[in-house]
This record gives sequence, C-alpha cells and structure tokens, in this order.
Amino acid sequence: MTGPLDGGRDDQGGGGGQGDDARDEVRGVPRIPSPRAAGDDLTLSVPPFPLVLGAYEDEEAEEPDDPGAEDCPANVTDVTDAVNEPGESDAPGDADMTDDADAGDDADDAGDAGAAADGTAGTGGADTPGPSHSVLKSLLGAWALSACSAEETEAVELHLGDCAACADEALRLRDAVGLLHMERDLDLDPLLRFRVLENCLGRRPARIPVPAWAAPYDAETARLDALLRDFGDSEWDAEVQLRWFEGDRQLTRSTSVAQVLGHLLSVDGLVAGMLGLGDPLGTAAPSSPEERTEQFWNTARQPLTRAVRQPWRGQSHTLIRTVSFAGRGVSELSVSYGDFSLALKDSLLDRAFECWIHAGDIADAVDYPYEPPSGVHLNLMIDLAARLLPHALAARRRAGLASPPHYLMTPGAPGRSLHLEIEGAGGGNWHIALDSPAAKGSADHSVAQVALEAAEFCRLVAGHISPEEAAAGQDGDREAIREVLGATASLSRL
Repeated sequence: MTGPLDGGRDDQGGGGGQGDDARDEVRGVPRIPSPRAAGDDLTLSVPPFPLVLGAYEDEEAEEPDDPGAEDCPANVTDVTDAVNEPGESDAPGDADMTDDADAGDDADDAGDAGAAADGTAGTGGADTPGPSHSVLKSLLGAWALSACSAEETEAVELHLGDCAACADEALRLRDAVGLLHMERDLDLDPLLRFRVLENCLGRRPARIPVPAWAAPYDAETARLDALLRDFGDSEWDAEVQLRWFEGDRQLTRSTSVAQVLGHLLSVDGLVAGMLGLGDPLGTAAPSSPEERTEQFWNTARQPLTRAVRQPWRGQSHTLIRTVSFAGRGVSELSVSYGDFSLALKDSLLDRAFECWIHAGDIADAVDYPYEPPSGVHLNLMIDLAARLLPHALAARRRAGLASPPHYLMTPGAPGRSLHLEIEGAGGGNWHIALDSPAAKGSADHSVAQVALEAAEFCRLVAGHISPEEAAAGQDGDREAIREVLGATASLSRL
C-alpha cells in the first residue's frame, strides 16, 4: 500500500474510476491529504474524513446530507436554490446546477483518492481505515487471551482469513493459552495422590502392594507430611492445644507443632519396636504412650524444631515398607500399649486416626483448613472405635463410672445393645453390646439408638468435645445412651 507522498496510488485496485491523474487534482487544485495517525495510535474506529467540497475555498456548493445526493436531480435543485442570489435568472442557475453536479463528481473522485492514500478501500464507500498488518499482528496475543474489544476481534479475525502467517501464529498462541490457568491456592486436590497412584498401578501393578489395612496410615502420614512441607520457623513454634479425657474430666495441654510431631514419633515407635525396627527412644523406653511422650519431650534437644520431621517421616515410610513385605501373617501380631494391646492391623489404624486428629490440631493452630480422611478410611476408623466401645464401657464399670450390667451374658450370645447410627461419608450402623464385651450386639435386642455425624463422632472419640456437647439424635434408654457416649470419650488419650 502506498502513502500520500507518492500520489495516493492504490495498489489494491480500489478507486473511483477516474484514474491516477484524476485523483491527484480536483478542479486544478492539488489534493491535500488528511492527517494520518501514528501506527501505535491507530484504532479500529476513527471519525470519517471531512467532505472534499468543504475543503476548498473555490467551492460554493453546500455539503450534501445524503451521500447519493449528486445522483438525485431533486437534491441538486435544492442545493442550487439555496446558493442562488435573489433576482438571478434561471439560466445562470441552470449553469450553476451543472457546475455543482460536476463538482460533486470531482469531489467523489478526490474522496476515493484520499481513501486510497490513507489505506481505505475505495469500493463500498467505507469511511474507516483498516489497521496495518503490523498492528494486527501485535494484537494476536490479546486476541488469544480474549482480551480484545469487539472491533479489534472482528478486525483480527478478518485478517486471519487472508494472512496465513498470522493464522499459524494465532493457532500457536491459542494452544499456549490452554496451558495457562487461573490463580489458585497452594492446596493440592485431596484426590490427586489417589489418581496418580491409580494411574501408575493401572499401568504397572505394584510388585509388593501396601496391605488394605495399612492404607489409612499410609494416606494420613502422607497428608500430614504435605501440610508440614512448607512450614516456616514461626509455624513450627505455633501453639497447639491437645485435648483428651481422663475419667469424666477433659484435660488440655499446650504444645508446639514440633512437639506434636515428636509425640507421634514416640508412639509410632511402639509399632516399630514390635516389628524389630528399633525404638527411637531406646530399648529401655516405657510402653505407655503418655510416658513415652513425656520422656521424648524431656530428653530431646530443646527446643524442638523442624528437624523432627525427617525422623518421623522416615519411620513411617519404614513401617509401611516392612508390613508390605511381611505378608498377611503379620497383621495379627500384638502391639502393647501398656494397659492394653491391639493387633498390628488395628494398631496401624489407631495410628492413622491419631495422625489425622493431630494434623487437624496443627492446621487449627496455623489457621489452615484440613479435610477428613476418605470415606473408606474413615469407615475403618469408626469401625475400630465401635469394636472398642464394649471394652471401654467395661473399664468404666470397673472404675465405678458406669452402672453394673443388667444381665450376665454367655460369651458370644446376643444381649442388650445400643444401635449406633453414623451418618455421612464413612458412616454405617453398629450394634454395641451393653452388658459384656464378650456378648454379641444384636438389632433384635436394641434398647436405645444414637445418631451422630461421622466427623462429630470422631471428635468425641478424640476427646475434643464432651458427651454433653455431642449433637446426637437419641432415642430409647437414656442411661445406656449416656454411658456409651461417656465410654466413647474415654477412648481418647494424649
């Protein structure tokens, strides 16, 4: 496309039909091109050029309102009447009319030449100049991001139909936009790890899979480790409130994030010692979880810092690998907790539950959200608590905190039961034997029913709320309900 300095010649074929010489002059006066905007200031919508008739001093005809006025005799007559002086004869008027018509034709030619000089196609009567190739190319990035105005978008898309190079560039930019995403927080999708593992195992099954009963411990230790990964020094020193029940009293203790992780390390050491992996507290360490925790806090380097994370995580990895290689027979080995013992599969489930609860305590201390376990794992944890409730109820009777049994039961025989209904993800129905741990819970012998939401029940098991605070739906024997809720809270410990 040529510019105004070389005569306004239109290389694209647009023009008024008079030829290049006719465009250069109008009635013998050199054409003055209209101002041309800078390339970087060029917009898609600019005011139309002034009519050529008004740009020359020797033109007396009035500017027509209708672009097609020069072709209409009635309009020409109106213009002639308006410019004729009173008393003039008809003959001069006719001559003026002829001159005005000729001037209109010449003006059209000059307008076409001006449009060609400023980049506007002469055909179609367009008044708005189109952007140059370089300007449209610079808009491709904004177009790919859908950040152009409606006029810019239309101009770019028209250009892409004619310019193969820009069309290829536009496709590459649009594909690159697909790799971008909106701002989001640093929280990973809770199901991300599951999807990645499922995809990997689907392609190549694990040669030594993690046992199903160890999967909750594997998942909860990984989630807590992910929470701790980006903690700074201030977060490791954040105050954490631990809560549990002894008898009917709720106890609390202030600790730090590092101390909570030391507590988990020392109690997990009971499982490690039973498997012959070595106790992190040494061979002379006590077997009670509370005593082990106190010993670790008192003998560890003070103050505890982020350095405790590595041994805790290394120990959890070693436990998972060991039980995976050990096979099925290891699941029934007994792990002693001092006053009681659990089978290894239940012990790892108990450790998974405590890891989740304390991870929630840590998240609360740093004001960070923390989701419950998956429904399948949560169901296993609730099932363990339900199986332990008859033993906890019997222990409270021995301590004088519950009423004596109503009947003497034969081991394995069905007896008085409480229907425990847990709602939500991981929920289900359990029948808790009331008179003896050896009795069998039975729906036919149910004397009461308690309904609790899954997370609320787990908070009660952890000692984070009292039996009176539990929002429970209750029906039936009030004494049985009160004693079972009390036994549920007594399952908690430091």
